[in-house]
Amino acid sequence: MKTSYDYIIVGSGIAGLYTALLAKEQGSVLLITKGSIDDCNTKYAQGGIAAAISKHDSTELHFKDTIAAGDGLCDEKAVHILVDEATDRISDLVNFGVPFDTLNGKVALTLEAAHSVPRILHAGGDATGEHIEVTLSRRVRAAKIKVLENCLATRILVENSQVRGISAFHCRLGSTDEYECRYLILATGGGGQLFKFTTNSEVATGDGIALAFKAGAEIMDMEFFQFHPTALRLPGVTPFLISEAVRGEGGVLRNAEDYRFMPDYAPEGDLAPRDVVTRSIVAEMKKEGSDRVFIDVTHLPPRIITARFPHIYRFCLDHGLNITKAPVPVAPAAHYMMGGIKVNTWGETNITGLFAAGEAACTGVHGANRLASNSMLEVMVFAKRIMEKTKKGRIITAPRQNEIRRILGERQRVKKEISVPSLSALQQLHWDKVGIIRNQAGLTQAAEALAAWQESLPQPTDRPSYELNNLVLVGRLMTEAALLREESRGAHFRADFPQSSPEWQCHIVFTSGETGE
Repeated sequence: MKTSYDYIIVGSGIAGLYTALLAKEQGSVLLITKGSIDDCNTKYAQGGIAAAISKHDSTELHFKDTIAAGDGLCDEKAVHILVDEATDRISDLVNFGVPFDTLNGKVALTLEAAHSVPRILHAGGDATGEHIEVTLSRRVRAAKIKVLENCLATRILVENSQVRGISAFHCRLGSTDEYECRYLILATGGGGQLFKFTTNSEVATGDGIALAFKAGAEIMDMEFFQFHPTALRLPGVTPFLISEAVRGEGGVLRNAEDYRFMPDYAPEGDLAPRDVVTRSIVAEMKKEGSDRVFIDVTHLPPRIITARFPHIYRFCLDHGLNITKAPVPVAPAAHYMMGGIKVNTWGETNITGLFAAGEAACTGVHGANRLASNSMLEVMVFAKRIMEKTKKGRIITAPRQNEIRRILGERQRVKKEISVPSLSALQQLHWDKVGIIRNQAGLTQAAEALAAWQESLPQPTDRPSYELNNLVLVGRLMTEAALLREESRGAHFRADFPQSSPEWQCHIVFTSGETGE
């Protein structure tokens, strides 16, 4: 097998697959994925992809909705790029063969929370991510792009602040090889496995963020992690996403007493922004002494439910629940990481030749709180720009003026006993101390435990141990950022600082202090 490529892409979700297809037109490509090509978060995305394609919509309205959701921290230039280039990227997906749903010969659009108008394109009802993933992976195979499966990227090779290649661990063989490249693109997704309850797949362990940080890249906005308000809560059943679009189509939230509570918390009611709905559900569950609330769609015609949400309907039915006749028990779960590897509007990091796309990247589009269904659009728009940039050469953009920069240093050794680091302990710690409601005491406790764990972890020898090392590092970045930000903004809520502050209308950027070898 050849060991030198023009492009190496790490990750096989929509970001990795779409980027690989574009890169194939410009040079040789190697796609590395730690599982199979189909293991990713993309295929679990139910809601869809947002774009202003309706005559009742406009890019300016999409821009305003995105800015409002981002709660003062969106990069306006990046958001303009996102909404202005949306229709072209939708056309790309159509040309690739993604079968978006239609109604009376036109693309069907639905409404989701915090959008002013229906602008969400979907495929297969609630199977949008799966349709995009399957379509793109089929295209990658047909293009004969070299795909290295069951291979975990473990180290970015850097010389004189420029990418030289990557080290990769072959999970089944237990060996490590190096692969050289001109351009390295990290498309590894987020870090939902940090939390006990998550809608993310098992592969979402923050690998790309950890890799980039250790190589000297800047990491931004890590305190902002979005919790989806409605994941299925049934005993013994892994959290399963109940799409935002269910409420967009008329579903309503009720508590254990069958009371519709969201109008008590927000004027938008059930269609309030995700962070508002999530905290409202937590408050309602605490008030009722329950671990769940309910989404009720029983007032809607059954044919609409089964046609619009076939996956949700079938999954619930397989677990003994007919959602056309009974409400769906739900509770919040970790869902999406707004922060990540800091990139400019061309997907570039501060390391020459290193790019990031998708959830692993922080473009500034989402700010403090992602607008529903903007994530897959962000992937398409900025992946395309990465390819455009590698044609033109490097442009270093000036640092944002509203940044606080920190080096992630050591914490003072904790004298009290610290539990043995394990995935379950890590997930419980984050859910309890770095979750939906945060405070200084809990964050400090988590920060001390994570620093001690990072120091005590042995050298990784297999995929689970590499992933645990990555999660602990990413967890530290998230926790230290949340501890530093003494306010509440977007998805970051501090019970001890419940209001937002103009002083904190800025980004927190962490570096390792290293600049590469």
